[in-house]
Amino acid sequence: MRMQHLDAAMLLGALALATACGGTDTKSPETPAQPSPASFSEQVTRGTEVYTAHCSSCHGKGGEGTAQAPPVVGPKALPLDPPSGAKVRKSQFVTVADVATFVVQNMPADAPGSLSEDDYFAVLAFDLHANGIELDKKLDGAVAASLTIPRD
Repeated sequence: MRMQHLDAAMLLGALALATACGGTDTKSPETPAQPSPASFSEQVTRGTEVYTAHCSSCHGKGGEGTAQAPPVVGPKALPLDPPSGAKVRKSQFVTVADVATFVVQNMPADAPGSLSEDDYFAVLAFDLHANGIELDKKLDGAVAASLTIPRD
């Protein structure tokens, strides 16, 4: 698969997934299973809902960041190395798959690993879209591994 290089907005889009806050277990028996999104566009739609429910309380309604969490939309997010003083993040983010791995293991902060795989990728798709990134295929593990986060 051809490596795709994304601009700095990619860094910001992936950050929301990497630092998602709050939320509850969406895989509980009370929550009916949703069909898997079939396209990037469908992931963005679902990701909007999941971001609002699980991420916006920390990262802001528009991803602008708050005192609790860094921005996920804009030019100042997702450096290669963990920020100084980072309490949880200890690894580098080279690809979107690196971010996804971290997020599944650590987010939401109050319930790590509690979202479905579809929901984690939907939030990432939402964030990419919010930063001006569009994909012509559904975002999944293989696609995420092919997306290198560029560095200035």
